[in-house]
Amino acid sequence: MNSAEKKRFRTNPKWMTRFLAVVKYELLWNIRKKKFLGVVIVAFALATLSLALPVTLSNAANQPLSQNPNYVIGTGAGIGGLGLFLFAVVTVMNSISGEFESGTIVPLLTKPVSRTMVFVGKLFAAFLTLLTAYIVLNAYMAIGGTIVYGPQNNLHLIPISLFGNVLSTFVWIAIVLAIGSISKSSILAALGAFGIFLGLFIGVPIISVFSEQAWVLTYVPGSGASGRIKDLNPQISLSTGTDNIATNLINYILHPSSNVTFYKIDFSTPGLLVDLYVEPLSFVVLRSVLVASVYILVFSFVAWYAFRRAQVLG
Repeated sequence: MNSAEKKRFRTNPKWMTRFLAVVKYELLWNIRKKKFLGVVIVAFALATLSLALPVTLSNAANQPLSQNPNYVIGTGAGIGGLGLFLFAVVTVMNSISGEFESGTIVPLLTKPVSRTMVFVGKLFAAFLTLLTAYIVLNAYMAIGGTIVYGPQNNLHLIPISLFGNVLSTFVWIAIVLAIGSISKSSILAALGAFGIFLGLFIGVPIISVFSEQAWVLTYVPGSGASGRIKDLNPQISLSTGTDNIATNLINYILHPSSNVTFYKIDFSTPGLLVDLYVEPLSFVVLRSVLVASVYILVFSFVAWYAFRRAQVLG
């Protein structure tokens, strides 16, 4: 490489070199803002609570804790809607809005990078942060579940659970990014997303068990409609929304020919569950993955478009 080529390379580095520089910048930003530490702390706190609470209650009731070889891949497979939401908010609440609030967006955009590259780099950095946290969480749950509940079955399915939880979390990540990109405010990004989450968290279970129109809930973010796999002994209760992809994937792999029966509570006879309709578990899983993917693409596009159109005052 002659001197002219070296100079041109320094002033116009390759796309991958610039992209990785953006990813490194975002990861360092996360470390400086203690975001990565916050994500890991949330992971350990949630995992420790789920492991310690049954032991505490068992000791308080002076009852031995039963062995459960399916705890890690069953009960521990899904993080839960609140956990997914918290991970999303901690990871990206100021990824874009924070740049405008601190003024770092000005020197960032003077670099030989496009806004699209910056956005995609931030998204990929969020993925790496989240993936690292979930790997730590899954390893901790596998070790803790073995200690508390004895030897565990089907631990080879943990990567499937990991994929499902990442996909579910990215629905909320896309929503938080969209609000933050439009408002340019980290507080509004967190509060706006929390408002959406709280409304769904309260409204979805009510509609699911008291209405015959619960099928609508399969197309909104959150827990979705309530159902049961009745052809198993014991029966398995599940929810069909975007927050439960990991658990439903595991159930499908273990019981591929099962059907999900949706139900509601009968007002005339308190406690009586009335079956509404039946769907194959395979269809339930496929639909939730597709719905989650659509939400991720739509809200990510909104966030990207708002970021590209945002005015920067130097």
